[in-house]
Amino acid sequence: MPKWGLWALLGLTLMIVVLPSLLSPTGSEKISYSEFMSQVRAGDVESIEVDNTNGSIEGDLDNGEDFRTTGPLDGGLPEADQRALEEQGVKVKYKTPTPGFLSSILPFLIPVAIFVAFFWFMQRRAQSQMGGIMSIGRSRAKTYSTERPGTTFADVAGYDGVKQDIKEVVDFLKTPERFREIGARIPKGVLLVGPPGTGKTLIARAVAGEAGVPFLSVTGSDFMEMFVGVGASRVRDLFQSARKLGKAIIFVDEIDSIGRKRGAGLGGGHDEREQTLNQMLSEMDGFEATEGIVMIAATNRPDILDPALLRPGRFDRQVVVPLPEASERQAILRVHSKSKRLSPDVDLEVVARGTPGMSGADLANLVNEAALFAVRAGEQEIFMRHFEMARDRVLMGQRRESMALADKEKEAIAYHEAGHAVAAAVLPNADPVHKVTILPIGMALGVTQQLPVDEKHLYRQDYIEDSLVVRMGGRIAEDLVFGVISTGANNDLVGSTELARKMVREWGMSERVGPMAWGSQGAVFLGDDLMHTRDYSDETARVIDEEVERILRTQEDRCRVVLKEQRNGLDLVARSLLEHETIDGSEVYRLVALGREGRTAVEEFGEWRAQDGRGEGSGRLADEAAVTHASAETPRPRH
Repeated sequence: MPKWGLWALLGLTLMIVVLPSLLSPTGSEKISYSEFMSQVRAGDVESIEVDNTNGSIEGDLDNGEDFRTTGPLDGGLPEADQRALEEQGVKVKYKTPTPGFLSSILPFLIPVAIFVAFFWFMQRRAQSQMGGIMSIGRSRAKTYSTERPGTTFADVAGYDGVKQDIKEVVDFLKTPERFREIGARIPKGVLLVGPPGTGKTLIARAVAGEAGVPFLSVTGSDFMEMFVGVGASRVRDLFQSARKLGKAIIFVDEIDSIGRKRGAGLGGGHDEREQTLNQMLSEMDGFEATEGIVMIAATNRPDILDPALLRPGRFDRQVVVPLPEASERQAILRVHSKSKRLSPDVDLEVVARGTPGMSGADLANLVNEAALFAVRAGEQEIFMRHFEMARDRVLMGQRRESMALADKEKEAIAYHEAGHAVAAAVLPNADPVHKVTILPIGMALGVTQQLPVDEKHLYRQDYIEDSLVVRMGGRIAEDLVFGVISTGANNDLVGSTELARKMVREWGMSERVGPMAWGSQGAVFLGDDLMHTRDYSDETARVIDEEVERILRTQEDRCRVVLKEQRNGLDLVARSLLEHETIDGSEVYRLVALGREGRTAVEEFGEWRAQDGRGEGSGRLADEAAVTHASAETPRPRH
C-alpha cells in the first residue's frame, strides 16, 4: 500500500459518515412549525410524514409543492395540533428510520481498523529492520552497463600513457582471443597511483564507458561497518556478483582505507580492516585471468598499502597518474572550457603555462572561478583578466576587504614584500616574480607570487639556496629600513627551517653530514611507527642542528648583502606598492633596473607627480621616501 493509501481510506470513511448528515433533501421548501400549522388550519396541507427520531416533518400541499419543517420531539405532536390535522383530513404517517448496515457497523469497524493498521505498520518496520540486518553483508557496489556509458577516454585530456595501459585491459575484455593467440596474460589488477585531483576516478569512469562489459564501482569505505566480518562478507558478495556477470571490471576507489599494512594497527589480527583485506587477497587469488574479471583501484597513499596487495598476481601493474604537464594542462583547460563562453583574447596556452603544479581538479576550479568573476562583473564573456583574477584567487586566496591597516603597518608590509620581490628579481636561480600585493589576501597581509618558467622535476642546490634567500628577503628588508623586525616573517621562517633541515637530513646537501639520509620525522600514521626511535646518535643530531643553522645564517647574510646593494630598487618597489597596492612582475624588474642606475624613490616619485599631476598625496610619499632613503645607513633605534 502506498503512503497515501491510509489517508485516502480515512478520508473515505469520514465522507461516508459525515456526508449523509450534511446533505439536505432537495426540491422542498423549509418553513417554520407555526406556518405549517397555519396552512393545516387553512386546509392547504394534503399529507405529512413525521420522523419519530428527530421530529422532522415532510409533507405535500394541495397545489403539489413539497415542504419540510421540524416539530416538537417530546411526546410527539400536541393534541390540539393532532385534532386540527384530523379535522382537515390531513393524512399523517409516522416513521422510525433504522440505520443501514454500514452506518451501524462503522462505529465498531473504525477502532478495529485503526488497531489493525497500527500492528501492520509495526510489523512492516520490524521486517524492514530485520531485512537490513540480514542484507548487511551484501555488496554495495554500483553496476554500470554499456547502456550507460557516461564518460569516455575522449573526456580525459592528456595522460596518453595511462590511457594506453587502461586501454589494454578494455581490449582484453572485448577481444580476449587476440591476447590468447600470442600467449599474453593481462594483469589481474591495475593500481592507479597519483596525487589528489589528478583524475584517477575520472579515468575509471572512462573505462566504464569504453569497456562494453559490466562495471562494478565501490569505494573502500563501503566495506567498513561496526560489525566485525561485514567487510569480508561484502568482498565475497562483490566477487560473486562479478562472476555471475561473466566479464566484468571491479573498481575500488580509495583502496588505502582497507588495504593498509596488516599488523600495523592496535587491534591485532581480528581487526575488521585486516579481515576485509585478507578476504580481498584470497578472492583475487581465487579467480583466473581467463575468467574475465579485472580489478582497478585508485589511491594517493601507495606507501601505506600492504605488500601482499602489490605482489604479482594481484595488483601487479601500477599506473602513475602524475600532475599534468603544460601541454596536458592546456588540453584539460580546453575540455573544461567547452561549455564556457570565452572571449577571443583568452589564450589557454598562456593560462596553462601560468598554472604549474595544478591538478585537473584545480584547473576545473580555475575555469569555474573565472566564469564566476565574469558573472560578478556583468560580462557576457569570460576575458583573460578573469582568468588572471581566478588564478590569484586560487593561488593566493580571497582578498579580505574588511581589514583596515594602519599607515605604519602598511609601510612595513610594503617593505617586507618588496624585500621578497627584489631578492627574487636579482638572484639568477630564483623563480621570476609574477605579482606583488600588499592587500590582505587569505591568511597573509601581503603576497609575493612567483611562477616558474619551465616545469621542474629536479631541484638543484643553488636553486634551493636562492629560494632561502628570497624567503629571508622580507625579514631582512624590515631590519634594514626600520631597524626592527616584526612577526610578519613567521611563515617565512617556518618554511626556511623546514627546507634547510631537508637539505641536511634527506638530500645530502651538507658537507659535514655527507651523503646520508634519515627521512622525515612526520606524525605517527601507521602502527609500526608508534615505537619509532631516532636512528642516529646525539652527536649527529647536534651536527644536523649546527648545519641547519649554518645554512640559514649563510643565506641570511647573502640576503642582507643583496638588499643593501639593491637599496634604491627596494625603496622604489616599496613606494610603488604603497602607491598602487598591487604591481606585476614587469614593474618590479623595471624599478630594480632604475635602482641599479642610481635612481632614488625621491626622483622617481617626483617625476610621477610632475607627469601625472597627482598633487599633495604623491608629494607626501616622495617626502617619506626621502626620509627612508636618508636613514638607510643609520637604522632607527629599536622601540
